[in-house]
Amino acid sequence: MDAAPRLAVYEDLLALDGDVRAEILGGEIIATPAPLPRHARVQRSLGGLLGKPFDDDDGRGGPGGWWILTEVDVRLGTHDIVRPDLSGWHRLRLPAPWDERPIDTRPDWVCEILSPSNARHDRVHKRALYAQYEVPYYWIVDPEARTLEALALEGGRWVEVGAFDETAVARIAPFEAVAIELAPLFPPPARTDAE
Repeated sequence: MDAAPRLAVYEDLLALDGDVRAEILGGEIIATPAPLPRHARVQRSLGGLLGKPFDDDDGRGGPGGWWILTEVDVRLGTHDIVRPDLSGWHRLRLPAPWDERPIDTRPDWVCEILSPSNARHDRVHKRALYAQYEVPYYWIVDPEARTLEALALEGGRWVEVGAFDETAVARIAPFEAVAIELAPLFPPPARTDAE
């Protein structure tokens, strides 16, 4: 009889070559390619839009009270370690994350930015995983479609908070205290020869 395969843990991620971008889902190491510039632009822009009013401590017109972090390792469970594109914690729940790796406190919000190589993974597998571990809010940004979907966990199921395109200026939970203009998230639209 064959022995059950060994489930990967965080130490297995640490043993990988430093250039490998990977997570562990259900005990399986999942490697992903580096993001396209379009993805990186959305990640940087959204981090800045949320960071100024919610994370920065310099009075930029928002309520503060959050840590908004980019691509940090989050251990949801022994065999489920994710690296969300963006994640956020209320400071009361995670007072000082600066020397933690991985972070063992469940995020209060997670955002994944779709890439051609990971769209199904983010929409199906990670969506289910975030619900399983009771992440209260999950945003999915599609740079190609120039959209943002916001979901809230209610009774163990995702409920749509809203779906927005690049024309929206919206107050989106859990950051509804500040209106967010979505157009700056995305790279400028491609110009046609007729323009």
